[in-house]
Amino acid sequence: MSATATIRQSNASLPRLRWSWDFGPLLGDVDTGRLLALLTAVATEGALGNASKLAGMSYRSAWGLLRDCEQALGAALVVMERGRGTRLTDFGASLVQLDEAARAALDAVHAPWQRRLEDLLAPVVRATPERLRLAASHDLALADWVEHGRRISFDLYWRGSEEALASLGRDECDMVGFHVPEDWTAPQVAGWLARWLKPAQHLCLPLMRRCQGLIVPRGNPHRLQTLADASKRGLRMVNRQRGSGTRSLIDQLLAANGLRPESIAGYAHEEFTHEATAATVAAGQADVGFGIEAAAARYDLGFVPLIWERYGFVMPAAVAGSPEGKALLARLHGNTFRQRLIAMPGYEPLPVRAPGAWSEFLA
Repeated sequence: MSATATIRQSNASLPRLRWSWDFGPLLGDVDTGRLLALLTAVATEGALGNASKLAGMSYRSAWGLLRDCEQALGAALVVMERGRGTRLTDFGASLVQLDEAARAALDAVHAPWQRRLEDLLAPVVRATPERLRLAASHDLALADWVEHGRRISFDLYWRGSEEALASLGRDECDMVGFHVPEDWTAPQVAGWLARWLKPAQHLCLPLMRRCQGLIVPRGNPHRLQTLADASKRGLRMVNRQRGSGTRSLIDQLLAANGLRPESIAGYAHEEFTHEATAATVAAGQADVGFGIEAAAARYDLGFVPLIWERYGFVMPAAVAGSPEGKALLARLHGNTFRQRLIAMPGYEPLPVRAPGAWSEFLA
């Protein structure tokens, strides 16, 4: 097991030295930084579900990463006990302690080389890449615009809202698309975003409103009005993946109705986009899903509106002020995209504005 110092470029600053472990053939292509971040989160949270969110990955990804690494190392990293959560084994705790001690010791060693690197690259390194990296919660209007648009000058990656925000906090993307219910308060939005970002460094831009609700067969044959109705009638549901904003909405609605996830048939059936959810209902593989009205309309399905939400973007101030960032925001505010929103059911464009404080996202 060897250690290497690598140069990694932040989208809002100059490249900097980062510490990483190399386990060689033991772990192959496994991202050891990701593994250690997850183990550190387990030690802090005591539950794999919370730890996976803190580490910026889905529960399924976290479970698979631990399983693969334990098999490769031939030693357990965590212990999961019913009713007692998840804790590190002595071996897992030792890895975390070793990593923390190494990072603390090397910070002082790296400091002068970091300053020399910054001095060397300052005249030539751009603050933002030529093609911005946009991680966004799935949205049909945005997907259609990208698919049919011309001169797209950014790379788009679909991620759940929480996964996308975590990736921005780790400098793995330049801008994030996310959504929150309109009945949230400004402090709720700020508190939620603060789990991954910093208000002094990141700006928000609300772009559009969209309606979410129950996606049902045409004519709503089961006469569903709420998810509670689906539970009472033993109907099959198709869910969204952990880490997505829509999954959070689903869980909140279930909790508000005093329903446990296991009371819903199909709760474990996860899809990763609104379109996939609608397709599952259209194929008769589920009786109800939860998603945006436009997805239901695309598959000629019924729709029961439940909540309006705001969809927008968050980005570092340096990206918002860069030529690349300004160009992308201008296109999002342009007539082509706004007309697309007006033409799609369940969408409304919001007034054009500049990126601003988190507290203004719902204003």
